[in-house]
Formats: sequence, C-alpha cells, structure tokens
Amino acid sequence: MYKAPVEEIAFTLKHIAGMGQAMEEGRLGDLSGDVVDAIVTEAGRFAGDEMEPLAEIGDRQGAKLVDGKVMLPDGWEKLYRDWIAGGWNGLTAPEEFGGQGLPHMLNVATLEMWNSASMAFGLAPTLTMGAVEALIAHGSEDLKRKYLTKLVSGEWAGTMNLTEPHAGSDVGALRTRAERRDDGTYRLFGQKIFITWGDHEAAENIVHFVLARLPDAPAGTRGISLFLVPKFLVNDDGSLGARNDYFAHSLEHKLGIHGSPTCTIIYGDGKYGTEKGAVAWLVGEENKGLACMFTMMNNARLAVGIQGVAIAEAATQKAIAYAKERTQGRAPGTTSAGMSPIIEHPDIARMLLTMKALTQGSRAICYVCAEAIDMSHRDPGKARHWQERAALLTPIAKSFSTDTGVDVASLGIQVHGGMGFIEETGAARLLRDARIAPIYEGTNGIQAIDLVTRKLTIANGDHVRGFTAELREIADAVAKSNLDGFGETAARLYAAITDLEAASEWLLACQAEGRIADALAGATPYQRLFGLVLTSCYLAKGGLADASDGEGEKRIALCRFAAENMLAEATALTDRIVTGASSLEAARIALA
Repeated sequence: MYKAPVEEIAFTLKHIAGMGQAMEEGRLGDLSGDVVDAIVTEAGRFAGDEMEPLAEIGDRQGAKLVDGKVMLPDGWEKLYRDWIAGGWNGLTAPEEFGGQGLPHMLNVATLEMWNSASMAFGLAPTLTMGAVEALIAHGSEDLKRKYLTKLVSGEWAGTMNLTEPHAGSDVGALRTRAERRDDGTYRLFGQKIFITWGDHEAAENIVHFVLARLPDAPAGTRGISLFLVPKFLVNDDGSLGARNDYFAHSLEHKLGIHGSPTCTIIYGDGKYGTEKGAVAWLVGEENKGLACMFTMMNNARLAVGIQGVAIAEAATQKAIAYAKERTQGRAPGTTSAGMSPIIEHPDIARMLLTMKALTQGSRAICYVCAEAIDMSHRDPGKARHWQERAALLTPIAKSFSTDTGVDVASLGIQVHGGMGFIEETGAARLLRDARIAPIYEGTNGIQAIDLVTRKLTIANGDHVRGFTAELREIADAVAKSNLDGFGETAARLYAAITDLEAASEWLLACQAEGRIADALAGATPYQRLFGLVLTSCYLAKGGLADASDGEGEKRIALCRFAAENMLAEATALTDRIVTGASSLEAARIALA
C-alpha cells in the first residue's frame, strides 16, 4: 500500500523549495514549520487511509453512464464529500471566499499525495482549483459572488472545456459557437470531448469553463472567448435553479485513469430548458478568452507535472517493497544460504536508484516552480524575477516530471518481472495511469516548443543565464564541502551545467538568426537536459542541507548516483540539440 512520504515532502518544501527561508523572512504570514508538518501529515493520512484503498476499485469498475447520469465507482462519492469536508479544496484560495490562503507550495504537496493514492480521483480537485483561479483573475463581481464560495469549498466542481473532435492542441480551429442575448447572457452550441470529470453526482453543481466563438469573432485564436456554463442555473440567492441545456453524451474508454469520468459533452441541442442553447456568462472580454483560459492551463500544467511525481513515488514504493521480499538467484558476494532478495542484485539496485533519483528530482523541480509562483505574489521587490522563474520552470516541471512518471512506472514493472505484467500487483495500473500525463494540458512536445521559443528567450536569455549561475553555486558548495560521500559529483555537475549553458546559447542564437526550425529540432532534448541537470543539482542541495532527519548520508549517496550515472547523458543530449536539425532533415527523406 502507498504510504505518503511526509518527511521527504516536508524536507523538500523547507530545504529545497525555499519554504523554510520564506517562513523565516515572514513572507508566508504566520505559517510555521509545525503547521506545515501537521498539514502534510494529515494529508498523507487521508491519502493513504481513505483514498488509496479505493484506487483499485476505481480502476476495475470505472465511471459509467447509466440512464443519462454519470456514476462514479463504489465509494467515490462519499470519498469526495469526505475530502471536501476536510477543507482540502480551498487550501490556497482567498479567505474572503472561504479559503485558507496558504502557499501554493503546500497545495502542490497535497496534490502529490492525492495523485499517488489515486490519480483518477486526484484529477477532480485539480480542475476545480484551476476554475477558482480563473474566476478570481477574470470573472465579474457578480460571477464571483455567485460561484466562488461553493467552488472554493468543493461543493461545486469545475471543469475546463477546450478540445473538440477536429481541434486538439490547435484550439484556434474550434467550432463551438456562442450567441449573444439581450439580457447580457449568451447561448452556447457545440461539442467538446475529453472533458475530465465532466459530469458526476458527487458535487451539487458543476461549473464548466468553455471556449467558444462568437459569430463576428476574428479567425484563429484571436477570436476565442471564455464562458462560464453551470450544470444547474444559479438563482440570485445562491440556490440552484433549472437544469442547463447540455448533457454528457458518452464517456471515453481509456487506457488508464478509469475512475475519472472523461466526458463528451453536447451543448445546446434542446434536451433541457425551454430554449435551445446552454445559458452562459462571459468570463473576461469577448475574443480574449484564450488568455483567461491560460490562467487555468498554467495551474493545470504544474498540477499535471505533480501527477508524474505522484505516480513515480507510488511506483518506487511498490518496486522497493517487492524487491526486498522477492528472492531469486544469489547476489554477487553473498554469504547467506539460499536465494537473495532481488534488491541485492546490481541491476535491480541500479533501476531502483534511478527510480528514486528521478522521483525526488522531479518533486524538487515542481516544488521550486510552486515556490516561484508563491514568491511572485509575496516578494513584491522581486516580483518580476519570480514571474520569470515560474514561467521558465512550468514547461520543465510539466514535461520532465510526466516523462519521469512513465519511465519510473515502466521500471517498476521491470523490477517486478513477470508479476509486474499481471494486473493484481497494481504495477501495471500505475503505468496505464501515467501515460496520459505527457499528453494532456499541452503535450510535452508543445511544452518543449514553449520552453525554447518563449521561456528561454525571456529577457533575451538573461534569466536563464542567471538561473544557471545559481546552479553553479550549488556545484561550488558541493566542491567546497569536502565530503567524501559526494565522490565525483561536483565535477559532473560542473560539466553538465556547462553543457546546459552551451545548449541554451546555441538555441538562443538559432532564434536570433531566424533558424526557428533548427531550434525546434532540439527542443525536446533540451527540455530533458534541463530536467536532468536540475534533478542532480536539487539532489545535491538536499544533501548539503541540514539533514536533521538523519537522512543526510542517504541523500548524498543518491545525489552521487544521479551525478555519476545519469548526468552522463547530458553531453549526448547537447550533441543531439546541436545536430538535431540536420538529422531531422535527413529523416524527412526516410519518412517520405
């Protein structure tokens, strides 16, 4: 069974993501280390005791469409209501709307635990929290008054509606249309697919944030507007009124996350109400909906990155437990009689250490990204710096961590051997669930494009140069520590950071010279290079920190493994980035 790594999570928050320093500086209000520990511990208890036992039931039963209603797996409606009763949905929301106003770092930590316990369940709050952020940032005062308190509590759930059958990542091609009404409302008509938790009975109301196009809108993404569409209309006194004119037409049959109801939704066909068209309210301004939706999408991208961390943690725990119990053959140098636990075999140890290093490194990347988001609001003197840092880290957190989730879950199956291919062990479910994360909320290829063309070029590349200078300071600290346990870590860090700097400058030069195709050919390898360098640097930072929890020697050993085994890939990735354009041009001939 999954057991939340509450000590490791708290350590990463305080010593790597900067929460400890932020609390000392008074940037997090009256938040203290004891309160952080209490929140993380209770979240871990709920995840392990309440959520995880229902994960397999959710996978086996899945969500179902029965007589027009979307039904969740056994026990999930109660689980959802118990979860919102704990106040978890409003952890970071403003206190004026019933939230607790806590740092985003804490919310990201709890999201990890929900998704480790059951990624299919953890998707529900992810979308609602994004809806809250979008409404706070762009909604009218009337919409905020009517919807925010219930969304913050989780009594009402939120969703994000972008994709259509013919328009996936290219949202500018969407056809869902909106028509104005004299009373200031709109009517929506169209079809949306892949709507996560698009309908269910656990929440009293479901509030959809839907992208649509007005009749006189400009073509492409410049003509997209964002609308709020509730399942039940809301009266002026806050009570629920009539059913709105949309319905879940079907549920997708998916590779994984079976318990999550992924809906195809039809808007405005006249099934409900006296007039065709789903009643909708504009969020933000007409034809500027994509910018509003990006508030939700940026929130979701970090949350999806955390899903990768969560799956990796669960897979690593499962693999280590199995490797300690499973005996096979005799490990080199063993003196005991009989077969050895497979954890003593070098290749198994290598796989487990790789899993552990990637998991902890991805966790640190995501938590540091959350720190940047927090500090952009709580450190006004350096707000621009933190905004740029969050912008740079978001595509890396999303892509590297979700690739990690898939890679680590796959390694987990390998550690289990044949038993990993059998559903009863649960290892296969983790890989099936993990595989969606590199795809949704902007595929990892799109994240790479964003990283190279928009985020790398922030301040003409000066921000990334400053960031790599900070990473060199970590390598300097390792070199000056004179701790034998680090081995060749400092030298490997210096070499990898140099590779990262060289790749960054090459990609910047490509864009300055108008060679965009050359830059994009190396975008995905660059994304991985950045993630690997950050992983080893943050593991080193953890090893250098005050390890009062007694884990210091283990942290240093894991950092050494990552630097001496995984960073060997850095130079090869840099070569791929520089030569990628010519090799891709050659590949086009083979694909013709």
